[in-house]
Amino acid sequence: MSLTRRQVGVAAVAAVPLAFAAQGTAQAARRPRTLYIAGDSTAAQKYADAAPETGWGMALPFFLRKHLPVANHAVNGRSSKSFVDEGRLEVILGEIRPGDFLLIQFAHNDEKVNDPARYTEPWSTYQDHLRLYVDGARARGARPVLVTPVERRRFDAAGNAVPSHGDYPAAMRALAEEEGVALLDVQALSLALWQELGVEGTKAYFNWTETEQDNTHFNPPGAIAVARLVARELLRTRVLAPRDVRRLDEGIPESWITWPEAAA
Repeated sequence: MSLTRRQVGVAAVAAVPLAFAAQGTAQAARRPRTLYIAGDSTAAQKYADAAPETGWGMALPFFLRKHLPVANHAVNGRSSKSFVDEGRLEVILGEIRPGDFLLIQFAHNDEKVNDPARYTEPWSTYQDHLRLYVDGARARGARPVLVTPVERRRFDAAGNAVPSHGDYPAAMRALAEEEGVALLDVQALSLALWQELGVEGTKAYFNWTETEQDNTHFNPPGAIAVARLVARELLRTRVLAPRDVRRLDEGIPESWITWPEAAA
């Protein structure tokens, strides 16, 4: 069932910490602006047991100046709904401060019709849940940024890269326009990049190994390429200024990607 705008607004307001008004400005002054990521496995931090799988959020800091750190809260397998239901958005909203940014990328798992814990419908519950992120960030003086889902590696018989996310990107674009939110159209940009690289060339960007042929998740070159798209879009949309970004046209060594041991 679709959430009403009133329900969405009440949920966002209810999550605001009571001490925010008194503490927000002082706390923001004690640390730099931070770029938060809420998303799924395509953006998430990966650990040693998952290497060489790499989320684009792991590579994004290479394109940002050191005064703009990244707090990557993306987690494998989450949808816009399950991320909220598990309290993960609440954690972000408890940390985020005025002047920060919240990048919001979901759809891969929202599409799972047979999983009621994760499924959302593009033109109703998907948009309703995305509003929780948008309204929550704005209530804390932070800037929400919608990010259309990065495309999977999928080609037709003629070798054309084909979209895989149905109406979800269009629904996010419509919501961004309706709410006046900055939009990074990574779905369109990644689809164009996969078309340019072709059927064989894209294998070098996805998590293809001797034992696995993964057309959804990235290896280091793929994560770096998608993070570059995100950084360029952050600059193009004027979410970030030129002083905030770096290396947009430089090569990034794969060796810069590391996979820490998972916490016990």
